[in-house]
Amino acid sequence: MVEIIHGDRVGKQGRLAVGCSASVLDATGQRVLLVRRADDGRWAVPGGYMEPGESVAEACAREVWEETGVRVRVERLVAVYSTPHKLLEYPDGNRYQLVVLHLAAAPIGGNLKASDETTEVGYFSLVDIESMNIGDFDRQRIADGFAAHAAAFVR
Repeated sequence: MVEIIHGDRVGKQGRLAVGCSASVLDATGQRVLLVRRADDGRWAVPGGYMEPGESVAEACAREVWEETGVRVRVERLVAVYSTPHKLLEYPDGNRYQLVVLHLAAAPIGGNLKASDETTEVGYFSLVDIESMNIGDFDRQRIADGFAAHAAAFVR
């Protein structure tokens, strides 16, 4: 399980990592694609770390495919999230300060299915999401994805 460490400039104690996540809305624009994580049982937007040799769009599409079975077309940047005051520490001792790029993506194929990283996947409305076990950062990304701002922003 990942431990989140908070503190003034605690990011200095780790390495930088670039992550991407996706806001994938259904055809009605009223439901968002979420995954139930296998590691902690919480619901989240699909996403993960970029790999060397990938573009942001490729990493985002790969992560959505791996976690949900849905193929997507990445359309635009929603937001960039970063803070030097939060550090993720993994059981293997690796520590990362994250820069997360949240992208809007449209489903273009595939079929919903869980993976080794997820136990459930599905599309959910804002009403459904109110009672789901979702962390604050994922709630922020879900809200930002539904807000559909004209331009990307930094948080």
